[in-house]
Amino acid sequence: MAYDKFNVLTSTAVPLPLENVDTDQIIPARFLKATKREGFGDNLFRDWRYNDDNTPKESFVLNNPIYSGKILVGGKNFGSGSSREHAAWAIYDYGFRCVVSSFFADIFRNNCLNIGVLPVQVSPEFSEQIFNAIYDDPNTEIVVDLQNQTITIAATGAQESFDINSYKKENMLNGFDDIDYLQNMKGEIETFANGLLL
Repeated sequence: MAYDKFNVLTSTAVPLPLENVDTDQIIPARFLKATKREGFGDNLFRDWRYNDDNTPKESFVLNNPIYSGKILVGGKNFGSGSSREHAAWAIYDYGFRCVVSSFFADIFRNNCLNIGVLPVQVSPEFSEQIFNAIYDDPNTEIVVDLQNQTITIAATGAQESFDINSYKKENMLNGFDDIDYLQNMKGEIETFANGLLL
């Protein structure tokens, strides 16, 4: 399933400064029955967003109208717990295209990269700078440059580099998942296979 190409993302951000946010909190297990990647955004952080009667919890950040954007800034160890890829689906379906944290669970990081959500790991110090910038001004913009692998707080110019696997980087720049990547190489694969048959 192809997704939007990711090059430079400039957006306001939503702060969620909680550590050890696990995949069951991101998308509770009772919502995992669907097999398509659609509709999960409605239940992103479901138990934190809504009361038992389905009314929004005013105290939760996603229900606070002053915060919005395509970037979610989470606390340390974001995406821990089970390997469910539905957690990444929920984040993408809600509208986030980038998650920033000082540490990601490996499986969650890979699941994000597979569907077009860029996980940007920053130092704890830079993470704190981002949170402070957002709290000082909810309209502050964060610039995520995938090609150059940098993340910048637009208002201050503070910047940090981040790492990403070169294969996953190329896929995100082109909007490819693993199948798209192989299909894009179809001609090369056929030429190679034909050469073996000669």
